[in-house]
Amino acid sequence: MSTVTGPMQDTTFLDNLSYTAQPAVLVSAILPDDVKFGDDPLDELSALADTAGLTVVGRVYQNLKQISPRTYIGSGKVTEIAQLVAQTGAKVVVFDNELRANQQKALEEEIKASVIDRTELILRIFHQHARTRQAKVQVALAQLEYELPRLKNLWSHLERQRGSLSAVGGAGERQIETDRRLLRKRIHRMQEELDVINRRRKIEVERRSELFQVAIVGYTNAGKSTLMNALTNEGVLAEDKLFATLDTRTCVWKLPDHKVLLSDTVGFIRNLPHRLVASFHATLEEVLQADLLLHVVDASHSAATEMVAAVNTVLKELGADDRRVLMVFNKIDLVRDQPTLTHLHNLYPDHIDVSAVTGVGLRELERRVQEVVEERETRIDWTFGAGNGRLMAFLKQHGKILEMDFDDSDRVRVRALIEPRFLGQAQALRDA
Repeated sequence: MSTVTGPMQDTTFLDNLSYTAQPAVLVSAILPDDVKFGDDPLDELSALADTAGLTVVGRVYQNLKQISPRTYIGSGKVTEIAQLVAQTGAKVVVFDNELRANQQKALEEEIKASVIDRTELILRIFHQHARTRQAKVQVALAQLEYELPRLKNLWSHLERQRGSLSAVGGAGERQIETDRRLLRKRIHRMQEELDVINRRRKIEVERRSELFQVAIVGYTNAGKSTLMNALTNEGVLAEDKLFATLDTRTCVWKLPDHKVLLSDTVGFIRNLPHRLVASFHATLEEVLQADLLLHVVDASHSAATEMVAAVNTVLKELGADDRRVLMVFNKIDLVRDQPTLTHLHNLYPDHIDVSAVTGVGLRELERRVQEVVEERETRIDWTFGAGNGRLMAFLKQHGKILEMDFDDSDRVRVRALIEPRFLGQAQALRDA
């Protein structure tokens, strides 16, 4: 396991870990019930490895009937990986599975290289990309919770120096207990700090409730940030890498007759570690408060259907599976597999095809979102004094004026659409 060996400092193991340009071998252990994901089961792990800074020098696959309690994979495959590591000079072996601490330890002893699993790799990427205090605390908390059950491996070298793993009161055992207490204290402090940040974040999101709220969700690298830039010209970071940004960005999106708040959220991924889902719950507060979700899908990807299912799983875990959703099939200009796209269209009739890069479908997307906004609006037909400029300005800002007629008695009749949330304020201005 890639960790530091020494008394626990006020850092996580990832603070001391660098993957820059290290050669790596990727391993996929495929179980009978595993869902097929794309043409090559290691394509996504390869992209994750690239994002983390690893250089992939080999791939190993094994179809498993059952997991080995000691090494996860079969002994013959372990030998094959060890030989590949020796041939390629790989420093890291990455499993596209979640390993237990004892399995990592046994694999490292036999393979003679650092062994990490999918969860640790994702944690590493989140650690690299965290920018705000909120994101850093969320990632650190997830790291610490991942590290806690693995402390024994960090200190087993001290017990081996004493000649017995069962030595009572051994240096390693004492250090494990000390580190465990320190780690739990740090976890508690992180949770307290995150609670404060979460409460502040929730208040901020609720204060925005005056405007219709739209949140962009989707699988990582589906083109969410590129789409947000195309719709708002906000200049959100958009890279062809997984998890290019972890922080939710929110800005005003001007539709033809309305203004809405548009939020770009962190990308989802299959088998997203539960620790991260829990830690990033506050970051995804925009999803929970949204009036409409734009579920962006990379329609050109061979695993598009599976990606949709993975996102839906996380939305359900967040408690956001009851939100109104408009499916946005992005990268339509790159689609080569028309049957898959047709299948997606049939599965999700409420959809729109777009290309955030070329601009295809963006105006239609604006129109569709405006329709959703107006579905929620109340139609009013009011007659009031033409001198009531405050009411007129309010209706123009928060509604859509359909018709306006002045009569000879200096009164005006206004037919308009207005969201229910603004109706009370408008009535108060009318009756003032």
